Amino acid sequence: MKFSWRVLVLWTLPALVIGFFFWQGAFANAPADMGKNAANTRMTYGRFLEYLDADRVTSVDLYEGGRTAIVEAIDPDIENRIQRWRVDLPISAPELISKLKEKQISFDAHPMRNDGAIWGLLGNLVFPILLITGLFFLFRRSSNLPGGPGQAMSFGKSRARFQMEAKTGVKFDDVAGIEEAKEELQEVVTFLKQPERFTAVGARIPKGVLLVGPPGTGKTLLAKAIAGEAGVPFFSISGSEFVEMFVGVGASRVRDLFKKAKDNAPCIIFIDEIDAVGRQRGAGIGGGNDEREQTLNQLLTEMDGFEGNTGIIIIAATNRPDVLDAALLRPGRFDRQVTVDAPDIKGRLEILQVHARNKKLDPSVSLEAIARRTPGFTGADLANLLNEAAILTARRRKEAITLREIDDAVDRVVAGMEGTPLVDSKSKRLIAYHEVGHALVGTLLKDHDPVQKVTLIPRGQAQGLTWFTPNEEQGLISRSQLKARITGALGGRAAEEVIFGSAEVTTGAGGDLQQVTGMARQMVTRFGMSDLGPLSLESQQGEVFLGRDWTTRSEYSEAIASRIDAQVRVIVEECYEHAKKIMREHRTVTDRIVDLLIEKETIDGEEFRQIVAEYTDVPEKQQYVPQL
Repeated sequence: MKFSWRVLVLWTLPALVIGFFFWQGAFANAPADMGKNAANTRMTYGRFLEYLDADRVTSVDLYEGGRTAIVEAIDPDIENRIQRWRVDLPISAPELISKLKEKQISFDAHPMRNDGAIWGLLGNLVFPILLITGLFFLFRRSSNLPGGPGQAMSFGKSRARFQMEAKTGVKFDDVAGIEEAKEELQEVVTFLKQPERFTAVGARIPKGVLLVGPPGTGKTLLAKAIAGEAGVPFFSISGSEFVEMFVGVGASRVRDLFKKAKDNAPCIIFIDEIDAVGRQRGAGIGGGNDEREQTLNQLLTEMDGFEGNTGIIIIAATNRPDVLDAALLRPGRFDRQVTVDAPDIKGRLEILQVHARNKKLDPSVSLEAIARRTPGFTGADLANLLNEAAILTARRRKEAITLREIDDAVDRVVAGMEGTPLVDSKSKRLIAYHEVGHALVGTLLKDHDPVQKVTLIPRGQAQGLTWFTPNEEQGLISRSQLKARITGALGGRAAEEVIFGSAEVTTGAGGDLQQVTGMARQMVTRFGMSDLGPLSLESQQGEVFLGRDWTTRSEYSEAIASRIDAQVRVIVEECYEHAKKIMREHRTVTDRIVDLLIEKETIDGEEFRQIVAEYTDVPEKQQYVPQL
């Protein structure tokens, strides 16, 4: 905790004040002139009367209205010397004064002071004053925080971060792998910098650009690049910051945001995760969020309503375009929808080059080989991959990132952390046959992806893994390729049954069977790759809470459903019999590779293919994949 003199003074000063008042209170009710007349000891009232009768009392000073007396008397115990005592007198003792006069003893009555009442009043006010002062400082400090009590009147104000000159540190040169999206957004930046080039030919500035793509593809990074390139005022806010539990707050923040934007036009407004506020307005079933819908209505009005927004460009990002309201997506609000998809091999290579600038790579590391090894990786995945490789390098006390660290980082990102190697046992041999079954079937099928690596080192929940590397991203997949993938996925179960018998098959193929069933059902119901013909028997069911149809009905009869199940079973059984046939015909090479795998625990794809080639012809794949 950081030391603060203000906090020390704030808490020490009240403590001193309280201590002072307690000290004053202790002496506020003391008799007047007590300092000079203070008695060292006390005397009882009875003994005082005895001394009075024995003529030992020389003088008496009365205080507090006769309730206390300071008595000077001769003490016989200490050689008749005069001593002072303090005596508490009873309330009703009228004979005392008469007795003092009778004995001709000098006495004096001292009046009471009113200081006790004043100090008592002030003492009672100390705690309330300190409490009010503390609350004042507390509220004053919290008023500077977002959403603090001091900002109750500004609750409906926009919370967008505003930068007159956005300095994000990101330019278009720092964004790689999404050239098409950069080109679309470069026009927006040029329009803001040189609008005359477009207005001269009658073009108008686009009002909105919607960035659509999976998570991690660089949508927010593109917005930062636009902010860094445009050189105009920039507002950035998340869609969730519009929606609150209080009625009318979201719409008020939308109005305030666009009011500020109009005052600083031309400018850019970036709304991240716009699906939080732009979801389709519901049908009223299931308890719709009226506050969110009113916020969306206000947003629609501000973007393209009765009053135009000249010079304001809205850039939004989402990975759920299917849930956005149709009124939000129409031209005039979002004129352009830019798809930011996962990069291809060229894009991955450019992204790796960007993220490798501050990494110390060994000269033997090929970024192109890494790009080929990582199909489907997004920009965030590739950045994380190189960072994990750098962490492994530092952990192993190496000076540069080598191929081994890259390979281990890929495995860790895809499959999870490396586990403890298995000990030699029947279980390890069974897992080895299972993994070799996947690899061997995939290698001997022409339309299957090539094997990258076979390993018995556990990762995540898997006891062993077989890696296949696609040749390249395939937008279209043929029927033969789908059947090859199903056959390869069933290779592990086929190896278990052929080698150990049907009674010894294990649960290790559970995940494979789920994957196989899903692919076979899609072949029948979506792609028309069965005896049912070219029919799409599966429709995208909308959610009723997004304003879709409440009724749910099947797109086919029960008879067709039965035929679908039968066709799925036919496809899977056909592929399974093919996988078992391959395992029976290549038992010798299977045993040899299993023995080698148990010994080495990991076999790369090139070595695997060389061993298989000694026993049979390996079909030529569509494209060779370089190994790391």
